[in-house]
Amino acid sequence: MEKTAKVSRPFMDDLKHTAFLWRRSRLTMIGSVIIVIFLLIAAFAPLIAPYSPVEQNLSIKLQSPSWQHLFGTDQFGRDIFSRVITGSRTALWIIFLVSVISGSIGIIIGVTAGYFGGIVDEVLMRITDMFLAFPSLVLAMAFAAMLGPNLTNTIIAISIVSWTTYARLSRAEAIKVKSQPYIEAIRAAGGGNLRIMFLHVLPMCISPVLVQLTLRMGTIILTAASLGFLGLGVQPPTPEWGAMVSDGRNFLIDQWWISTFPGIFIAFVVLGFNLLGDGIRDMLDPRLRR
Repeated sequence: MEKTAKVSRPFMDDLKHTAFLWRRSRLTMIGSVIIVIFLLIAAFAPLIAPYSPVEQNLSIKLQSPSWQHLFGTDQFGRDIFSRVITGSRTALWIIFLVSVISGSIGIIIGVTAGYFGGIVDEVLMRITDMFLAFPSLVLAMAFAAMLGPNLTNTIIAISIVSWTTYARLSRAEAIKVKSQPYIEAIRAAGGGNLRIMFLHVLPMCISPVLVQLTLRMGTIILTAASLGFLGLGVQPPTPEWGAMVSDGRNFLIDQWWISTFPGIFIAFVVLGFNLLGDGIRDMLDPRLRR
């Protein structure tokens, strides 16, 4: 019992200090609240949305915001509030899958390059440099146009261009970890390369990648919205924020609400992820945890 208490006490102290650092940063708290609200909206979207997000009713098209339609209606008579709320699920699904896919690709490539070094490192990092030579949005547009516009291909296109940062981070961490004495001891004890990579080097690379993933979730939303705005992303009638902003371009002067409310949601969610990512980075900074 005493041994268990001694082990758990440092963990509890560290958890309390993390909570203290979180409460001390008002911007981090604001970002956390925004993201929690976003997650709740996505989770309970069918219960929150008062109307069908895809059902058309031309008799009420282009109505301004009112108590009956909080965000007004679009050119097809669809309730914009219901479409914005349901579109949060599409945004969350894109964020989750792109983060998992691109993060996994980046970590595997970075750890492999950093651990083996030599020709393996040169080849993998030059491939990474090739992807970094192009603006990510332009490259995502090219892949989305080549694959075809739909939700699945949007996720694939964004994932293909998003892994490079994670690869560089995990490579730098792998180079630092593989030179540690305990890695040499494991190798001397007969540990193979795969065992050392996946059980000892890989876990040490996850922390900085997770921070970067949080920071780049806002970028993922912006990229997906940009593809939707250009007609290369999620296709109608599926509600997607970028496509909804694009729908209101021709009505922006008189029916401003069609583009404005989806744009506001994009801005707030991106702001929330950026504030939360900055807070997590600060909380993991050893200089602030002393």
